[in-house]
Amino acid sequence: MEHEERIRERLRSEEGFRKITTAEEAAMLIKDGMVLGVSGFTASGYPKAVPHALAERGKSGEKIKVDLYSGASLGPQIDTELTEAGILRYRMPYMTNKNLRKAINAGECDYVDMHLSQSAQYVNYGVMPKIDIAIVEALAINEDGSIVPTTSVGNTPSFVKQADKVIVELNLLQPAGLEGMHDCIVLDNPPNRGPINICHPGDRIGKPYIECGWDKIAAIVITEIQDGLRPLGAVNENSQKIADNIIDFLNGEVAAGRLTDTLLPLQSGVGSVANAVLYGLLDSDFHDLTCYTEVVQDSMLELIKSGKAVCASTTAITPSPEMKEKFDQECEQYRGKLVFRPEDISNNPEVIRRLGVISMNTALECDIYGNVNSTHVNGSGMMNGIGGSGDFSRNAGITIFSTVSTAKDGAISSIVPFCSHVDHTEHEVHVIVTEQGYADLRGLSPKQRAVRIIENCAHPDYRDMLMDYFKRACEQSALHTPHILDEALSWHARAQKTGSMK
Repeated sequence: MEHEERIRERLRSEEGFRKITTAEEAAMLIKDGMVLGVSGFTASGYPKAVPHALAERGKSGEKIKVDLYSGASLGPQIDTELTEAGILRYRMPYMTNKNLRKAINAGECDYVDMHLSQSAQYVNYGVMPKIDIAIVEALAINEDGSIVPTTSVGNTPSFVKQADKVIVELNLLQPAGLEGMHDCIVLDNPPNRGPINICHPGDRIGKPYIECGWDKIAAIVITEIQDGLRPLGAVNENSQKIADNIIDFLNGEVAAGRLTDTLLPLQSGVGSVANAVLYGLLDSDFHDLTCYTEVVQDSMLELIKSGKAVCASTTAITPSPEMKEKFDQECEQYRGKLVFRPEDISNNPEVIRRLGVISMNTALECDIYGNVNSTHVNGSGMMNGIGGSGDFSRNAGITIFSTVSTAKDGAISSIVPFCSHVDHTEHEVHVIVTEQGYADLRGLSPKQRAVRIIENCAHPDYRDMLMDYFKRACEQSALHTPHILDEALSWHARAQKTGSMK
């Protein structure tokens, strides 16, 4: 009886009760060759039961392939299980899963890596094949058939609008206190698109639910499955040094009068460095901080709880399992301070530029002129994808990229003469940070940038090699950006062949 009452609190129409079915029956609506759009952004707010049931069909020997659109990377029931079952034919726009990465690099699954702010546009403009079925995790379904999301919004509003049918997973395990924190909207296509009226991270422009309708909802599956979250990586010595260097840079901006002690809205990627930076702000003199980002992790939630941060705009929260448990219990504390938006709003260039966001993201490698590779190992092997880093780096008030100065236990330098793949060009990269120090590149010519990056960011074991390369390149060429291209590219060839840059 209690279970039924919990369902009635979330499923607010008798129409919905007539559509309740099992995950297995809902999965049978999915046919070979279909295009699926799924909710979720990172391992948060994604459907779990229906994709698992679909994977079981593949594992049983059924020949079925689907194209899958998402907001970003997803949890194991999708990116692991569907990959292992051989069901994924095509995936976009981002992933971090090792099984899926292996399939992509083996040519078993086509993958389109794109700026996250553009992925919903591709769907809404009709560039991508039309979505047959959207599979959406929901906190509640309102009387009119509109859908209240859970721990992410991602591209779900656009997927629901464009899909022929919608399967809803009503997850009773997600905290009811989330309701009201969402700000959902689908932008009009040009030439009918107006300004996005966000002048502060806390501004709202949409509705606390996703418009849908009972005519489109084909099935409802009741679930009680937690997000497939993973423990956050420990903050190691190098991560802490990078975080300290970023905070030193920010302190310098305040001292120079270019920032105040409330900073500008912060954006940071995921991982130990991002967490270390934001945790470092807890003990800083900065106050009344705001955040305009795509993912909120433990550290930002702690900043809000402590009162150090007053507002965070995001498309998802991706806490550790321990923090998620606390969040579920303390959800009401974040009301009015946490806003979940679609990713074409959370990552929108117009808003990022207007707010003057301070963008902090990670790099695989940086070259001496300020170009950054954040996606490809040795120029061709996909790691994860560009995600939202390009949305922010190209439009932020200050763009910071960080990396540990060496990889493979020191065998490879992360500062190289020329990046093997360029995701972020020298024109948008303002600051490069390693555990060795930081290089402020703003206003510097290419040759000036090279000296500063080598002196401030390269590991001592490679500093002389890089400076020798730069000097010889200058002697051979008086051009604007001196290079000895055969030699520059040989750094990557040696790393790929021997695992050593020495």
